Amino acid sequence: MAAKRLVVAGGSGFLGSHTSSTGAWADVRHANLLLQVPGSANLQLHEAGRRSGEPRWDAVTDSSDRPSWASSVEWAKADLLKPESYKPFLTNASAVVHSMGILLEADYKGVVQGREPIVSGLQRAFSSSKLGSQNPLTRHEGESLEPKEKDGQLTYELMNRDSAIALAQESSSEHVPAFVYISAAAGAPVLPARYITTKREAEATITSTLPELRSIFMRPAFMYDNSRKFTLPIALGGFVASEFNTLLGNKLGFLGAMAEKPLKVDVVGEAVVEALEDESTRGAVGTKQIEALATKAWRKSML
Repeated sequence: MAAKRLVVAGGSGFLGSHTSSTGAWADVRHANLLLQVPGSANLQLHEAGRRSGEPRWDAVTDSSDRPSWASSVEWAKADLLKPESYKPFLTNASAVVHSMGILLEADYKGVVQGREPIVSGLQRAFSSSKLGSQNPLTRHEGESLEPKEKDGQLTYELMNRDSAIALAQESSSEHVPAFVYISAAAGAPVLPARYITTKREAEATITSTLPELRSIFMRPAFMYDNSRKFTLPIALGGFVASEFNTLLGNKLGFLGAMAEKPLKVDVVGEAVVEALEDESTRGAVGTKQIEALATKAWRKSML
């Protein structure tokens, strides 16, 4: 049997690094891609990698020491918007994972950080639509994605939707059998609606245009880990809200992901690889199914 080869786009990030270290795929060849975008402040953590595409370990684990599994990974840099830079890594891949995306656009972050006027910044951040790249459905194989916002801003449309569609298209053209897109359980009142609508648009487009590709859309709620201390109090609030939501019969559903049970990041990583192992898994995978897949993976590891 040919060895499995997992390609994780965004493999040096929070979830990507946990996916690479997990389960039955941990001892096989990986190509973890540090996908950069020109001018992106959202990828500073990734850019701090000491090796080619390798993360700063104390930012994604509890230790600054390089874990043993990292030696089995081929770390590489590529440009998220230029498929020709990552396409060579897709050859003979058993599966590809898209673990890239943005939570906040520059306008929203600028307001929060005091760099943008509040009114105009929020108006643009919460606008009903922004431009992504050229139409990904008419893009030629290998063609770069061109940001269409006048200032070249990295929008939800570009990062959460078009980059995922392009990676799925390029994976399909290389006959990769399985593709995982890290989506989200829901939006939230504090986020622009386009955060979640662009993710759902990516899911729908990949499903309808690439039926031969076994596509899996992981929809976790908020992810936390001890390596990122600031996530712990947020997760605690999420646990409380999710319990109240259950007791109230989902009457807090309007809170979206804020009322969903948070998940430890390694649980999601385990669920990703277990979903790839189980060829019957495809389509949307919600919070409860993510937990079930992770439990299944844990039981296998105990045998």
